[in-house]
Amino acid sequence: MDERVQKLKTPKDCERFARNVIQKNPALAQEARRRAVELRASAHGAQSPVEIEALQAVYAYEEVLSVKHGRRTRASRTWPMIERHGIIEAIERVVKRKDETAGYTALVEMGMQDLAFEAVVLRYPEAFSQEAIAKSRERLRGWTTLA
Repeated sequence: MDERVQKLKTPKDCERFARNVIQKNPALAQEARRRAVELRASAHGAQSPVEIEALQAVYAYEEVLSVKHGRRTRASRTWPMIERHGIIEAIERVVKRKDETAGYTALVEMGMQDLAFEAVVLRYPEAFSQEAIAKSRERLRGWTTLA
Protein backbone atom coordinates (compact mmCIF):
# COMPACT_ATOMS: atom_id res chain seq x y z
CA MET A 1 0.00 0.00 0.00
CA ASP A 2 1.22 3.48 -0.87
CA GLU A 3 2.69 5.37 2.08
CA ARG A 4 0.30 8.30 1.57
CA VAL A 5 -2.69 5.97 1.73
CA GLN A 6 -1.38 4.22 4.85
CA LYS A 7 -1.23 7.56 6.64
CA LEU A 8 -4.96 8.19 6.08
CA LYS A 9 -6.71 7.85 9.44
CA THR A 10 -10.42 8.10 8.66
CA PRO A 11 -12.75 6.89 5.91
CA LYS A 12 -13.55 10.53 5.11
CA ASP A 13 -9.84 11.25 4.59
CA CYS A 14 -9.70 8.24 2.28
CA GLU A 15 -12.70 9.40 0.25
CA ARG A 16 -11.29 12.91 -0.10
CA PHE A 17 -7.91 11.55 -1.16
CA ALA A 18 -9.53 9.20 -3.70
CA ARG A 19 -11.52 12.06 -5.24
CA ASN A 20 -8.38 14.18 -5.51
CA VAL A 21 -6.26 11.55 -7.28
CA ILE A 22 -8.81 9.61 -9.35
CA GLN A 23 -8.08 11.45 -12.62
CA LYS A 24 -4.29 11.22 -12.45
CA ASN A 25 -3.87 7.95 -10.59
CA PRO A 26 -6.90 5.60 -10.52
CA ALA A 27 -4.88 2.84 -8.86
CA LEU A 28 -4.04 5.12 -5.95
CA ALA A 29 -7.70 6.12 -5.63
CA GLN A 30 -8.55 2.42 -5.53
CA GLU A 31 -6.07 1.89 -2.68
CA ALA A 32 -7.64 4.77 -0.76
CA ARG A 33 -11.11 3.24 -1.17
CA ARG A 34 -9.80 -0.11 0.07
CA ARG A 35 -8.23 1.66 3.05
CA ALA A 36 -11.62 3.28 3.83
CA VAL A 37 -13.21 -0.18 3.80
CA GLU A 38 -10.55 -1.49 6.21
CA LEU A 39 -10.99 1.47 8.56
CA ARG A 40 -14.78 1.12 8.63
CA ALA A 41 -14.59 -2.62 9.32
CA SER A 42 -11.99 -2.27 12.08
CA ALA A 43 -14.13 0.35 13.83
CA HIS A 44 -17.13 -2.00 13.83
CA GLY A 45 -15.83 -4.21 16.65
CA ALA A 46 -15.47 -7.62 15.00
CA GLN A 47 -14.41 -10.51 17.24
CA SER A 48 -12.46 -12.68 14.79
CA PRO A 49 -10.59 -12.54 11.46
CA VAL A 50 -13.58 -14.00 9.60
CA GLU A 51 -15.88 -11.34 11.07
CA ILE A 52 -13.42 -8.60 10.11
CA GLU A 53 -13.28 -9.83 6.51
CA ALA A 54 -17.04 -10.30 6.41
CA LEU A 55 -17.52 -6.68 7.52
CA GLN A 56 -14.96 -5.56 4.95
CA ALA A 57 -17.11 -7.31 2.34
CA VAL A 58 -20.17 -5.34 3.45
CA TYR A 59 -18.28 -2.05 3.47
CA ALA A 60 -16.76 -2.83 0.05
CA TYR A 61 -20.26 -3.39 -1.28
CA GLU A 62 -21.29 -0.04 0.19
CA GLU A 63 -18.30 1.54 -1.53
CA VAL A 64 -19.54 0.10 -4.84
CA LEU A 65 -23.01 1.49 -4.18
CA SER A 66 -21.59 4.88 -3.24
CA VAL A 67 -19.52 5.16 -6.41
CA LYS A 68 -22.48 4.03 -8.49
CA HIS A 69 -24.87 6.57 -6.93
CA GLY A 70 -22.37 9.40 -6.48
CA ARG A 71 -23.09 9.70 -2.74
CA ARG A 72 -22.59 7.61 0.41
CA THR A 73 -24.99 4.69 0.18
CA ARG A 74 -25.60 2.05 2.84
CA ALA A 75 -26.31 -1.61 2.24
CA SER A 76 -29.85 -1.05 3.49
CA ARG A 77 -30.98 -4.67 3.29
CA THR A 78 -27.77 -6.22 4.55
CA TRP A 79 -27.39 -4.29 7.83
CA PRO A 80 -30.79 -5.24 9.25
CA MET A 81 -30.02 -8.87 8.42
CA ILE A 82 -26.68 -8.55 10.24
CA GLU A 83 -28.43 -7.03 13.25
CA ARG A 84 -30.98 -9.88 13.34
CA HIS A 85 -28.70 -12.83 12.64
CA GLY A 86 -25.09 -11.72 13.11
CA ILE A 87 -22.50 -11.13 10.39
CA ILE A 88 -21.62 -14.78 9.70
CA GLU A 89 -25.21 -15.99 9.44
CA ALA A 90 -26.11 -12.98 7.28
CA ILE A 91 -23.39 -13.81 4.76
CA GLU A 92 -24.41 -17.46 4.91
CA ARG A 93 -27.97 -16.48 3.97
CA VAL A 94 -26.84 -14.14 1.18
CA VAL A 95 -24.58 -16.65 -0.57
CA LYS A 96 -27.14 -19.46 -0.30
CA ARG A 97 -29.75 -17.44 -2.19
CA LYS A 98 -30.75 -18.68 -5.59
CA ASP A 99 -29.92 -15.33 -7.21
CA GLU A 100 -26.34 -14.13 -7.33
CA THR A 101 -25.24 -11.45 -4.91
CA ALA A 102 -25.35 -7.95 -6.33
CA GLY A 103 -22.23 -5.99 -7.00
CA TYR A 104 -19.61 -8.59 -7.92
CA THR A 105 -18.89 -7.02 -11.32
CA ALA A 106 -18.56 -3.61 -9.70
CA LEU A 107 -16.23 -5.07 -7.06
CA VAL A 108 -14.07 -6.45 -9.88
CA GLU A 109 -13.99 -3.04 -11.56
CA MET A 110 -12.85 -1.49 -8.27
CA GLY A 111 -10.22 -4.19 -7.71
CA MET A 112 -12.01 -5.58 -4.66
CA GLN A 113 -13.27 -8.93 -5.96
CA ASP A 114 -11.46 -10.61 -3.07
CA LEU A 115 -14.01 -8.91 -0.81
CA ALA A 116 -17.06 -10.57 -2.36
CA PHE A 117 -19.06 -12.53 0.19
CA GLU A 118 -18.32 -15.73 -1.71
CA ALA A 119 -14.56 -15.13 -1.51
CA VAL A 120 -14.81 -14.64 2.26
CA VAL A 121 -16.75 -17.91 2.60
CA LEU A 122 -14.05 -19.82 0.71
CA ARG A 123 -11.23 -18.30 2.80
CA TYR A 124 -12.99 -19.33 6.04
CA PRO A 125 -14.83 -22.58 5.22
CA GLU A 126 -14.87 -23.63 8.89
CA ALA A 127 -17.25 -20.74 9.66
CA PHE A 128 -19.85 -21.62 7.01
CA SER A 129 -22.09 -24.52 5.98
CA GLN A 130 -21.21 -26.97 3.23
CA GLU A 131 -24.06 -25.54 1.16
CA ALA A 132 -22.66 -21.99 1.42
CA ILE A 133 -19.19 -23.24 0.50
CA ALA A 134 -20.49 -25.14 -2.53
CA LYS A 135 -22.57 -22.16 -3.75
CA SER A 136 -19.64 -19.80 -3.28
CA ARG A 137 -17.25 -22.10 -5.13
CA GLU A 138 -19.75 -22.50 -7.99
CA ARG A 139 -20.33 -18.74 -8.31
CA LEU A 140 -16.68 -17.79 -8.17
CA ARG A 141 -15.86 -20.41 -10.78
CA GLY A 142 -18.59 -18.99 -13.03
CA TRP A 143 -17.41 -15.43 -12.49
CA THR A 144 -13.78 -16.20 -13.32
CA THR A 145 -14.79 -17.80 -16.61
CA LEU A 146 -16.68 -14.60 -17.49
CA ALA A 147 -13.71 -12.36 -16.73
